[in-house]
Amino acid sequence: MTAMVAVNLAGVQLLPAQDANADRVQPYSQNPRYWQYKARPVMLLGGSKTDHLFLLDDLEAHLDELKSIGVNYVRNTMSQREGWELKAHKLRPDGKFDLDEWNDDYWNRFANMLRWTADRDIIVQVEIWDRFDFTDAREWNIWQESPWRPANNSNYTTDESGLADRYTDHPGADKQPFFHTIPGMPMYEKRLDQIRNYQEAFVEKMLSYSLAYGNVLYCMNNETSTPPEWGQYWIRFIKERANSKGVLVCTSDMFDDAFAADKAKHTPVIFDDGEKYMFADISQVNSQIYDDEHWKRLQLLLRLVDKHPRPTNHVKIYSGGFASFGTGSLEDGVERFWRDILGGSAAVRFHRPPENKPFDYRTKSCIRAARLMTTMIAPWELAPHMELLSDRSNNEAYLAANPGQTYALYFTHGGSVGLDLTDTPGVFGVKWISVSERVTTRTTSAKVYARTKDSIEGGRVVTLSAPYKGGWVAVLVKK
Repeated sequence: MTAMVAVNLAGVQLLPAQDANADRVQPYSQNPRYWQYKARPVMLLGGSKTDHLFLLDDLEAHLDELKSIGVNYVRNTMSQREGWELKAHKLRPDGKFDLDEWNDDYWNRFANMLRWTADRDIIVQVEIWDRFDFTDAREWNIWQESPWRPANNSNYTTDESGLADRYTDHPGADKQPFFHTIPGMPMYEKRLDQIRNYQEAFVEKMLSYSLAYGNVLYCMNNETSTPPEWGQYWIRFIKERANSKGVLVCTSDMFDDAFAADKAKHTPVIFDDGEKYMFADISQVNSQIYDDEHWKRLQLLLRLVDKHPRPTNHVKIYSGGFASFGTGSLEDGVERFWRDILGGSAAVRFHRPPENKPFDYRTKSCIRAARLMTTMIAPWELAPHMELLSDRSNNEAYLAANPGQTYALYFTHGGSVGLDLTDTPGVFGVKWISVSERVTTRTTSAKVYARTKDSIEGGRVVTLSAPYKGGWVAVLVKK
């Protein structure tokens, strides 16, 4: 039988309709630096009020809110840090966990999250392990309530398992044997095998729900500094289970030092292996780094990922709270969000709000503004073209373009720059989008709009000035 091939209104060829995996999230067939879902390219934009999304009591309402502002990308950590009643394993009447039994409430919430996000065409990036769930460092004391801690379960003791009662080092020191259960790893010993067996059972249980859904991406760890063999074991584990069911899955890992760019020790492992690391999550470049330096390091990392072109995700963009590790202000988060988009990233998501802070209006407005921009131009048809800007000061403006056709120019806080259109005669329509208010300006007779125009003539260097203070995006499309 001849395969049917669909073509959408934009002329983009879609995958064969009878391919069972055609609708699953995967690199875009026409530009693998971006994602496609249900056989169409998508720009993934995200934010939410927490990371362990599936454990929210008001999850459906929150998903409706996210959908209404244009979110189609969320993070879901398989959290081990919530209260005793929300652990993955069953709590016995004597107050101890049984690692051979499951907590139905935990897994029912996970199943609901998968179904409800799929119903809303929201892509979920699942993170299986988080080193902060297994530590007592600083004020966290999360390990003290973990089912995996020997004193908290009925399945093994400290002597039998090799797991200690306390781990007070920062998890970045990689002193927790829980992450060394794979033979050949530096801290591996034979008695850790039973821990690995329970770990495998946990991942098997997760996959028993998630493999049925095509809107799931799989990231092994949150900002790990453990040797890559740990994450690679789970990548193989997941892909083998998926292959046995004929299911396509996309896997990766997130290392803690992406902010260091070319000086990173752990992150470079993803650059040369596009088979295991089917997408690159370089979220940590969105902390500690600011302004033009953030753009510079982002571009360096994207070039390294391009050795094997695939999507680049930022499931965490740090914003607000002024934390010592470099979150910066809410405005810094907004700027990182837009630099990531115009820099060539496939998925961008604001990290959870700072502690005790609500889901911020700036976050919502930013996502709405970005979604409005994607209705005017396709991000997967653009690339950074900073060389076309002139009279630009530090961190003033950033440009992505399909030269001669479309341009997206982001001003961080007002400003004016030159845009080189000398090789492109003709007329360009111009729309200005307010980052903070998600509105477009139109030329009127009012003096306040004197610097904005609905169209400009190419064939020269044109000056573009933001209409007001604050963040603005100018979208230019050749008529």
